[in-house]
Amino acid sequence: MRAMGRNLYILAGTLAVFSLLSCGVVFTSVAASPGDRSLWHVMGLVLLLAALIVMLAGVLTGLFEQVERKAEERRRNHRN
Repeated sequence: MRAMGRNLYILAGTLAVFSLLSCGVVFTSVAASPGDRSLWHVMGLVLLLAALIVMLAGVLTGLFEQVERKAEERRRNHRN
């Protein structure tokens, strides 16, 4: 269960890198026309938004896992 939060962090980092690359294409000669530049810019922003949402999911997953571990620990201590 702990690997899920870590996997979400890795996914968010990957999406953020692709977002930076997409925004970086705007400043190169690859995107020659203004329509291409706006498309790459929008794609970078969408990827950044997706990275932020996935990062939030990773944080919330980590918090819920921590609460679950503490509750299990309290149950074990209460039995003994």
